Amino acid sequence: MTATDEQAKPAGRTFFGQPMALANLFGVEMWERFSFYGMQGILAYYLYHAATDGGLGMDKGVATSLVGAYGGLVYLSTILGAWIADRLIGSERTLFYSAILIMLGHIGLAVLPGFSGVIVGLLCVGVGSGGLKANATAIVGTLYATDDPRRDAGFSLFYLGINLGAFFGPLLTGIAQQKWGFHAGFALAAIGMAFGLIQYSFGRKRLPDESRVVHNPLPSSKYPMAIGVGVAAVVVILVLAWTGVLAPGNLANLLVWVVLAASIVYFVVILRSTKITTDERSRVLSFIPMFAANAAFWSLYQQQFTVVAVYADTKLDRNLFGWKMPPSAVNSINPIFVIILAGVFAAVWTKLGDRQPITPVKFALGNGVMGLAFLMFLPVANDADNTSPLWWLVLILLVFTIAELLISPVGLSLVTKLAPEAFKAQMVALYFLSVSLGTTMSGVLSTWYDSTSEAGNADVYFGVLGAASIVVGVVLALFAKPIHAQMRGVR
Repeated sequence: MTATDEQAKPAGRTFFGQPMALANLFGVEMWERFSFYGMQGILAYYLYHAATDGGLGMDKGVATSLVGAYGGLVYLSTILGAWIADRLIGSERTLFYSAILIMLGHIGLAVLPGFSGVIVGLLCVGVGSGGLKANATAIVGTLYATDDPRRDAGFSLFYLGINLGAFFGPLLTGIAQQKWGFHAGFALAAIGMAFGLIQYSFGRKRLPDESRVVHNPLPSSKYPMAIGVGVAAVVVILVLAWTGVLAPGNLANLLVWVVLAASIVYFVVILRSTKITTDERSRVLSFIPMFAANAAFWSLYQQQFTVVAVYADTKLDRNLFGWKMPPSAVNSINPIFVIILAGVFAAVWTKLGDRQPITPVKFALGNGVMGLAFLMFLPVANDADNTSPLWWLVLILLVFTIAELLISPVGLSLVTKLAPEAFKAQMVALYFLSVSLGTTMSGVLSTWYDSTSEAGNADVYFGVLGAASIVVGVVLALFAKPIHAQMRGVR
């Protein structure tokens, strides 16, 4: 069944006015985000807390850099997931097998001790999450025709599922970690992913046939070459790790260059393909400035898991009506606001219809608002330990959320509309490469943050990054109209 067939069906059961198949994707993404953000919410603390507190005792700067690099690797792995979908088995099957891999990764973190659990667990979760994210988004895109006015609202509703999981994950794994230790928190993440896998299994047949299409099949004659490239890549990574070239302290810096190179190669491959039309090539070109702006946004936004995580652990007064909340629970604040506001944004875009701002303007506003959120840290940046007011951080994270809703669901929707027919899932992977670049940069930037009250640079750190993000927004706004013209009819 194609998206057009879905729209032509007589009115029947819907999911908040959207195709019923969205409910299944909503559910698997919700549970995957529960497990992912639940694990990530306690990961930095597991890495840098002392062994006497159940942690691994890493240097704090190295730990936050590693968290940023890991997040970047997750989004980088969307390339692999998208390639497997477009060239081997289709998006739906890739999503299913990726969900299994994610569950196994969380089990590894829960049961394997020390760095062995970190290595096995993060590799499985990282690769699995990359495969699931690229293909879940691509499948949502198959539910709608390009000009369906429900499209942005549908992606906003899908984004609500992401944030329901993101709300409960860090909160519950943080409580489990406080009561029973880090491995209990990781085990809870594994249980959540198991629920997601089960509910998805029951609803797989409801998805459109297009989700199972292999859009650009790999000829069987090229299988040996593909296997050889994969084996060679694994060997290179193992050699680099064994020789010390690839180490936790420099992983984020190296990954920035890897993602930049991969992004350039991906743009060149798509743009030079003989399988895309002139209009499709123009649309891909229009995505280049959007790619850069998106990376800039995520380099600040993803610091919720690096700098903001350290700030919550060391500076924030976390007493809430007599309960000292775990620092990971701070990561549940932003999803609360998304849950509240996602429907509002979806309704606004639907109400405005063709009168809503064009996508480059939304991106410009998102970067500007994100910069404002960082500037709001200035009054509390150098507070003494455990004295910074919780209510002020809540207000800052509200501004984070407004910026996020101007960019993230809109960007997911945009990339499915700009994608050439032969590169549907891989174009989504290219979008996630920009998120990978920004997320990795959040880890690099976090090493410059010094939270000490006496000689720290917290005020300079937040001030410079906030101002830079506002500048990015202004520049993008100035070029919004020519970028939009290059999109050839896509808003």
